[in-house]
Amino acid sequence: MSDSTVTESEGREDVAVPRAVTGEGGRGLLGRLRHPRRPRLWFEILLIALSYWIYSLIRNAVPEQRSAALRNADWIWRTEHQLGIAVERAVNHAVNSVSWLIVGMNYYYATLHFVITLGVLVWLYRWHPGRYAATRLALFATTGVALVGYYLFPLAPPRLMRDGRFVDTVMVHHTWGSMASGDLKHMSNQYAAMPSMHIGWSLWCGLTIFALASVPWARVLGLLYPATTLLVIVATANHFWLDAVGGMLCLAFGAAVARIWYGALPHALPRRVPVRAPEPAQAPSP
Repeated sequence: MSDSTVTESEGREDVAVPRAVTGEGGRGLLGRLRHPRRPRLWFEILLIALSYWIYSLIRNAVPEQRSAALRNADWIWRTEHQLGIAVERAVNHAVNSVSWLIVGMNYYYATLHFVITLGVLVWLYRWHPGRYAATRLALFATTGVALVGYYLFPLAPPRLMRDGRFVDTVMVHHTWGSMASGDLKHMSNQYAAMPSMHIGWSLWCGLTIFALASVPWARVLGLLYPATTLLVIVATANHFWLDAVGGMLCLAFGAAVARIWYGALPHALPRRVPVRAPEPAQAPSP
């Protein structure tokens, strides 16, 4: 495949990357796996559903180490005070004083985490099939490495801290903004706050939209989404600021995995699945 450029219908140009980048020139099964292929809808639905089920199973199977989680929360809170960024309680109380705003944030926390992530996956599948597999790999690797954090560093959210004086906004306003509050708290590990996958996933969505969208307003919305999510997770007392940093680090790991596997970051791959060039015929032996 040459290094020519192809203008797409969205008005953006896709640079066809060399075989070495896409793995097109690789031999055997490994080379084929590292070459972007057209995703199959039935396989993607099955893979995403199975992967999320396994993620939830493992996350909730991590021992709920309450004592360690509360000690770690106290340590995080002291560290943030030393860094001068311990403003979570002030944000929590300020937003909680506006009922319609905090109720909206509770529902935001409960729903958009899934809706927008799935929406971006569908958009990639439909409009960027050549980049879909690499971007999906980055998301899966981000989510997978988060499980290590849940196991090694159990952490209570601010709303469960001893003497933290945070408001559990779901309990106060009787909304279902968190699987770890109210009647649903027994269905989810309450002490798996570090890293925040609300940030990991929303940042994945936002950066993907910013890198690939062709209209300016969509790119702006892409950047606003993780910023708004950061405000929501703090205002609802479900996470510390440093949990968000953990989510960012997980995303960096996921992007590195995709970069190593495909030889390029997802946005640098061709928008369409490259057509494999036929192997040159070998001249007959004399």
